Amino acid sequence: MSDVHHTGLRTGMRTTLAIIPLVVGLLAATAVPAGATAGATADPGPRTPLTCRGAGVDPDARVRHRAEIVIDAPLRTVWNLQTDVEGRPSWQAPVTTAERLDPGPLRRGSAFRWTTPVPPNPTPATSLEITSTVEQLRHHTCVRRPGPATGEGLHIDGVHVWTFTKTPGGVRVTTEETHTGPQVDADAEARTVQVDSVSGAARTAEGASRCPAGARRCP
Repeated sequence: MSDVHHTGLRTGMRTTLAIIPLVVGLLAATAVPAGATAGATADPGPRTPLTCRGAGVDPDARVRHRAEIVIDAPLRTVWNLQTDVEGRPSWQAPVTTAERLDPGPLRRGSAFRWTTPVPPNPTPATSLEITSTVEQLRHHTCVRRPGPATGEGLHIDGVHVWTFTKTPGGVRVTTEETHTGPQVDADAEARTVQVDSVSGAARTAEGASRCPAGARRCP
């Protein structure tokens, strides 16, 4: 069972949930694994920002989102899924393309380019191209990757942090991200983001963990 929790935050402004599929795995929360519970809840108070090797999201950003889930799968499976960036379109539906810009395992300095459509909100509908660069990484523990997203009439600078913690129920995956940029800062009320960076990962990781040994894909 995978329990999903989302928190949309915006400094000094009423929370409004919108759909802007953005920096790293950012998709509006609509699909939840069977048997899971999901809740978009008001933040109960100040929370310690996620960090990876001491670095976190943009502390001054007005648009931010945080979510977490417990995935019933081994840590190695979850980590491999998360770091196989070219496989993202298979479990994050609005990610239309993903391309590594360097060879080898994902590591500090690795970069990848990916695209996703964005509906009108309030800028015209467009396709965003995001270039994410890994600036911090600790194996099986965390990844931090900022990256600019550009599209027609829209530029966003995003920072995305993921952490992975073994629990009795599997792996707790927590993610936090912030967005800044001219359009975002000018209309933060409309652009507070609710993101589903984790539900698709849960379904894929939990399915993979039940594959027969040596199988590349499960039915």
